Amino acid sequence: MLIDTLDQGFFGIGIQNGKTPENLGVLWRSAQNMGASYIFTIGNRYAKQACDTHKAVGAMPYFHYETFEDFYAHLPKGAMLVGVELDEKAEPLERFKHPRRCVYLLGAEDHGLSNEAKEKSHFLVKFQSTLSLNVSVAGSIVMYDRASKTEFST
Repeated sequence: MLIDTLDQGFFGIGIQNGKTPENLGVLWRSAQNMGASYIFTIGNRYAKQACDTHKAVGAMPYFHYETFEDFYAHLPKGAMLVGVELDEKAEPLERFKHPRRCVYLLGAEDHGLSNEAKEKSHFLVKFQSTLSLNVSVAGSIVMYDRASKTEFST
């Protein structure tokens, strides 16, 4: 599937302080299938690289940032930061209009996003769930929602 980035925009997706390499591997594969431009991680909670059965590492850029500050300083120009978090201030994903150019940031299941990440996000979104979901599942839901909606915010 060829994506017209002038019409569709672009998006990256990543995890802050991810807990396991398997979560990154699953997110990477989903991101490749759902049209992400790149993936990333912030922090160093695990050292080994995720498994990659679809060779996504050769097809999609992967960036690693040591700190949230480093990540935030290197957001693509014109991209909005969308934090995915079970938070009272977050907008329900079902009503959310995705930015044309954005970066989705997910937190680990046990700690969620840092306070700084929540404060600096242009948008916070959540979806119906009584408990936290696996981070790669949550990321897949967000990407599917983006792909299923035909209008972007400006």
